[in-house]
Amino acid sequence: MKTRITILVMAFGLTLSSALYAQDKTYKDGSVWQVGFIKVSANMTVDYLNNLKANWKATHDEAVKEGLIVSYKILEGTAANPEDWDIMLMTEFKNLAALDGTDEKWEAISKKIIGGEDAMKKLNESRVSMRTIYGGKLLKEVVYK
Repeated sequence: MKTRITILVMAFGLTLSSALYAQDKTYKDGSVWQVGFIKVSANMTVDYLNNLKANWKATHDEAVKEGLIVSYKILEGTAANPEDWDIMLMTEFKNLAALDGTDEKWEAISKKIIGGEDAMKKLNESRVSMRTIYGGKLLKEVVYK
């Protein structure tokens, strides 16, 4: 009897999961967002945001002009706790394929905006004292049909 009940429950579970899987998606994939989470050091927010304007923003403006990205955003807010990030850097791509094979184009933009390797190294070193990178994510936007 227990075996029959177990088989019956398993069959019902498989039928239910198949029915749920067969449902139509009510959404489609939208843009792809590359998101970075930054914790700015104490009293360095203005300096860091000014640094981003001169370099990160300028680089992304050029990337928009060249069609590498759709858009970008910088969001700044209060950290939820001492271990939380307070700046989010967002870059919007048309789709996942837009990320492939663009390294040389990004390097050319960086060289044009920031300068050669020495200038890029100096920029990165200056940012070390201003912030901590908490990580990043690659996310797909959900667009409801």
